[in-house]
Amino acid sequence: MDLGIAGRRAAVAAASKGLGYAVAQALVGEGVQVAVCGRHAETIEAAASRLGDTVVPLVADVSTPEGAQGFVLDARAALGGVDILVANAGGPPPGNFSSVTVDQYLDAFELNCHSTIAMCYEAVPEMRDRKWGRVVAITSIAVRQPIPTLILSNTARAGLTGFLKTLAREVASDGVTVNSLLPGLHATERVSALHADPGAAAAGIPAGTIGDPADFGQVAAFLCSEHARYVTGTATPVDGGMDAALI
Repeated sequence: MDLGIAGRRAAVAAASKGLGYAVAQALVGEGVQVAVCGRHAETIEAAASRLGDTVVPLVADVSTPEGAQGFVLDARAALGGVDILVANAGGPPPGNFSSVTVDQYLDAFELNCHSTIAMCYEAVPEMRDRKWGRVVAITSIAVRQPIPTLILSNTARAGLTGFLKTLAREVASDGVTVNSLLPGLHATERVSALHADPGAAAAGIPAGTIGDPADFGQVAAFLCSEHARYVTGTATPVDGGMDAALI
């Protein structure tokens, strides 16, 4: 199916590996002009080379609002504009109420909430002016079903979800959609770091397997498509049925 976004311009954050890379790969496959970022020049340049000759590698640390805003600015300069924003960042360290400190919540907020807000403030006004835009944020299934060992992520990403839902309602009439994807367990370095035996973790997933990042990327690409123009304000699990909530 042609997603109708060939020639559009996308800024995909934290895309040197993992789910960010998979989303960039899916968008490239749809003919989208893509700029990707990572913290280290060598790593992001290698990723861009694998993605294709037209992909623009940018060095940016999106763990801070300044770095996140700077990424969108650089992507706009490189591509001539940003029609699609894929907001993404790494996760904060694991821990529970007893093991983390009060100050660590501020760091988690900067990484998984404030940075995406900064990207939106830089990208969305231009989208509204053009009457077309797509924002897709990669958050976590913890937004719907908190994970006991990830209290920092649970807290920061829940706050971001509130922002995204509010933004979606405000800009919908301007042709801009705002959605988030809630990954469960996928075959990424982050999951390997959190789970000593990812295969054993798959036992708790109804689908019976860890997710393929490439499949996740295709879901994100659909949300960026013309066909998804009436889909906004959603927080969609991509988790093999792991989330047990009714709504």
